[in-house]
Amino acid sequence: MWQNLSLRGRINLLLALLLALGLAVNIGRQVAEAGPRVQAEDQSVIRLAREFIEMIVADLNEAPDPDAKLNQIARDLSRLRHVSIALHDSGGNPLTPPRPDADTRGPPAWFVSLVHPEQAAVSVPVSIHGKPGSLVITAHPDDEIAEIWDGIVTQLEVGSVIALALFFLMMTVVGRALAPLQSLAEAMGKLEGGHYEARVAPGGAPELGAICTKLNHLAATLHEAVEDKRRLAERAVSLQDIERKEIARELHDEFGPYLFSLRAHASALAKQADGRAPSADAVRKHGSAMLEQINALQQFNRRVLERLRPVGLAELGLRQALESLSRLWRESHPDVAIETVISPALGATGETADLTIYRIVQEALTNVFRHAGATSVNVVIEPVAQASDDGRGCARVRVSDNGRGMEPGQKLGFGLVGMRERILALGGTLNVVSGDGGLTVEALIPTASP
Repeated sequence: MWQNLSLRGRINLLLALLLALGLAVNIGRQVAEAGPRVQAEDQSVIRLAREFIEMIVADLNEAPDPDAKLNQIARDLSRLRHVSIALHDSGGNPLTPPRPDADTRGPPAWFVSLVHPEQAAVSVPVSIHGKPGSLVITAHPDDEIAEIWDGIVTQLEVGSVIALALFFLMMTVVGRALAPLQSLAEAMGKLEGGHYEARVAPGGAPELGAICTKLNHLAATLHEAVEDKRRLAERAVSLQDIERKEIARELHDEFGPYLFSLRAHASALAKQADGRAPSADAVRKHGSAMLEQINALQQFNRRVLERLRPVGLAELGLRQALESLSRLWRESHPDVAIETVISPALGATGETADLTIYRIVQEALTNVFRHAGATSVNVVIEPVAQASDDGRGCARVRVSDNGRGMEPGQKLGFGLVGMRERILALGGTLNVVSGDGGLTVEALIPTASP
């Protein structure tokens, strides 16, 4: 049953038990103190009555009629509330009528038996002209017991009302304090269903308010991550389409004309072969043209392959591939100083990391020579102590130039955007910082080595 109760129900049940226990302890304390109170009342009343009787019977024998005087004393003392005094003869037989029964509307019998199980009585001997007798003093603490019982009943009634009032007040406070839990559960259910726009209004206790705020932040982060994933997939498809269009355009604009020209020269050679006297100059002319076009096709094919995958990266390694890339840019732009530094501590980074590093340097250098107008470029590749989320090491790639940088508000080009998304997919980061001293492209790329 306890496991099936909600948190609110458990707190309310504990509060009810604590209030009931407090009330029961208080009443139990009063019941436990009732016996000693009644006993003390008995002893006090009997002691006072005995002293009083001993004082008034001291000169009883001097009275004109001692027997009548003794009976009158016994009748007068019987009117006392807390004691009864009866005259007994020498044989212990009562000579005065018994005390009338107390009001039956007093405490219940079980309570009287509990706090006053037996009556206290004291016998005071008296003698009239040598005739023995006694006055028996019996305590009757009915008023004291009734007062104690009324106090217990009053405590029970008032305590119950106060306990109920406190219980309902605490129920209200606990209900309002735990109200955000239902909203939290609903929001988590929506998040589980993919509705990342769900939010919770912070409220209740400060701890729950902080949880609501953190859940809203988590929902916003998840929503942003899902949107980034969607944009990444969209960008990947878009870049693939752009790449396919560019390759298709190049094939159409360059590969097609070369093939058409080869076909024309091949047809001309075939006609020369079919002739009775082929012209050596014509055959040589067509053959030379075909060789030139084949060389152009080979260069075009090499450029296409370079775009799809760097030639020699797997065979030569990252260092020599980057050196070859830098050398090609130096040959085509001798007025720009290119310094490439690859740390000797950089070990094997893995095929995927090698390709990513190469592409970052290639894209950064392309942007420098197309847009920056720089005269100096520094390329630094080194390992860093920072590890990726999965425990792998990282390599830092920094390409900086002294060009004009980016204009305020200018967005990154498709190349750098594609590289950033590629690096993010690998678990790394890419930052582009533009300033008065040029542009710096810095990336952290997880490597294959842990």
